[in-house]
Amino acid sequence: MVERQLRRRGIADERVLAAMGEVPRERFVPERYQHRAYADSAVPIGEEQTISQPWIVAAICQALELSGGERVLEVGTGSGYSACVLSRLAAEVISIERLESLAEEARRVLDSLRVDNVEVIVGDGSRGLPERAPFEAIAVHATAPGPPVTLLTQLADGGRLVVPIAFDGADMLTVFRRHGDAVSREEIGPCRFVPLVGEEGFGPA
Repeated sequence: MVERQLRRRGIADERVLAAMGEVPRERFVPERYQHRAYADSAVPIGEEQTISQPWIVAAICQALELSGGERVLEVGTGSGYSACVLSRLAAEVISIERLESLAEEARRVLDSLRVDNVEVIVGDGSRGLPERAPFEAIAVHATAPGPPVTLLTQLADGGRLVVPIAFDGADMLTVFRRHGDAVSREEIGPCRFVPLVGEEGFGPA
């Protein structure tokens, strides 16, 4: 997976590659799909949600430009796999999941792997977590209808927000960087995610 799906397709951050190689992806996939755990595709995890393909997870992590000391906000815990990868790249990860069943299962797997720097919260991730802001990095694992203003305000100066933005025909994985009151934007590439559900997404659950 690391050599064929990631390194050959532009993932060059060695810390990201190491984390992706160390986290047992099969632990985050339902038993009936474990034979597909390392396939170059998304895999269903229940509740009409998926675990993203490995390249997408790695691309998001690389775009966050983590050095190890950051506090990261993750929107959309899902299986907990991305949070586990992020736990090896940052000091603290706070992950928000709107579905209680997925949050409980993610906590169970993370606990079984003795991951102690990830906190999983049930709530509306589209609003972020203003009481815990600012964050040096924010990762969103669902497509937003436009640049998420509230999440951008929760970025620390110099922070990065990586989020898929809805466009006609495809979603575009995009990184926003905050520089004081200014925000720069860079497109990473097309992707496909479930829609961001919530007050500042595509409407309430």
